Amino acid sequence: MTASSKLDAVKGDLPADIWREATPNYLEEPRGRWQGKAAAVLAPRSTEEVALALRACAAHRVAVIPYGGGTGLVGGQLSENFDHGVILSLERMRAIRAMDEDGRSLTVEAGVILADIHATAQKAGLLFPLSLASQGSARIGGLLATNAGGVNVLRYGNARDLVLGIEAVMPDGSIFHGLSPLRKDNTGYDLRHLLIGSEGTLGIITAASLRLFPEPAAQGAALMAVPDPRAALSLLRMTQDMVGEGLSAFELMHRQGFDFLAEVGPDLRQPFDDIPEWCVLIDLGLGAGQDPAALLEGLFARAFEADLVSDGVIAQSMAQRDDFWALRENIPEANRRIGAVSSHDISLPVGLVPQFIADIPARIAEIGDFRHNCFGHMGDGNLHYNIFPMPGKTRADHLAERDVIKRAMHDLVHEMGGSVSAEHGIGRLKVDDLERYGDPAKLAAMRAIKAALDPQGIMNPGAVLRSNAG
Repeated sequence: MTASSKLDAVKGDLPADIWREATPNYLEEPRGRWQGKAAAVLAPRSTEEVALALRACAAHRVAVIPYGGGTGLVGGQLSENFDHGVILSLERMRAIRAMDEDGRSLTVEAGVILADIHATAQKAGLLFPLSLASQGSARIGGLLATNAGGVNVLRYGNARDLVLGIEAVMPDGSIFHGLSPLRKDNTGYDLRHLLIGSEGTLGIITAASLRLFPEPAAQGAALMAVPDPRAALSLLRMTQDMVGEGLSAFELMHRQGFDFLAEVGPDLRQPFDDIPEWCVLIDLGLGAGQDPAALLEGLFARAFEADLVSDGVIAQSMAQRDDFWALRENIPEANRRIGAVSSHDISLPVGLVPQFIADIPARIAEIGDFRHNCFGHMGDGNLHYNIFPMPGKTRADHLAERDVIKRAMHDLVHEMGGSVSAEHGIGRLKVDDLERYGDPAKLAAMRAIKAALDPQGIMNPGAVLRSNAG
């Protein structure tokens, strides 16, 4: 059969309203680095229709790219060489299936937007703690498929730590019924954790049972100026000693991020008269009877005595706390407007973060003259370390250096025992990196699993593993 006749056969096997044109919004990604291709978009309304679609695609050997909210940053949701494949979007599967307030779980379909999950949990006085800048458009299926991180990993863990069970459709169209909200189920291989983080290469997550937590009775935040990342690490340990699990987030920011906000927007109120070289955003979520502002004042006094901080602003209201977070969450948007030459989502052992930040500028300086913007989740060792052109130049002027910069960055990360993908996944952008830095035994096992579950290689081909490896 020709590629065209295979697609016609798939279309003939499906309800007419599932089949859609591949409009541009499905073929773009947030950073504008790639323009995808696809023959069509499938938009099923239920798990049964997802199963029907995958059975048809398997029968006619038509490749499938699963699609959530399109917010991924490593090209896992599109391909430039996909003229004869289809995108399968979960956007119509938006049902909240069940809320269990006693068991503190929420069962949702894969197309539910993260912000709507937050709102549903909040109505019950509970919290779903996965939080990231794209939560207004990111869908939970895609977030689980990429094992998203976000700002609350320090306290609550990555996406996989927030899931009790999943429902998924396997490459042959069979349905894995694993939605049980059991906290303990030790009955063999855990397919839940195999599929979470597999980026749609082993199946399509269609629903999930999510863990909910008590909403903190009192919340507070502070921005504190620190002399350097080494002091920030000491401040992190001091904060953990003082508040324990009440520490929800500990974010490190370099002044370059604030300078970018001032240069290109979004226009936000700056918290310091003189922007420090480094600062941290500390966020607390405490129980009833505890005063976050008082704790933060005590922390600042203790840290000031130890020469760990030189200035600070403590939120006096929830609105001011939101203002602090707006600064942190809009740094990526300012980065986008400037245009990074090379962007990096890396993680390191927490104790080595200051050393990495001290060592990497010399390696980049050997390549050329650039601006550096380092920010991220200091508490769990995840940095977003991005390299930008100097004023008067654009990233287009440095296309020849992009891969050289990435190699220098990732080589040092690997030398220090870190990961070249902390929370964004591998997608298509980092397939070469996975092959270069990945453990050979792990890669062999991944390829064997891919071949066993998806022997035709139709699930998101070219993502995570090279197509000829599956």
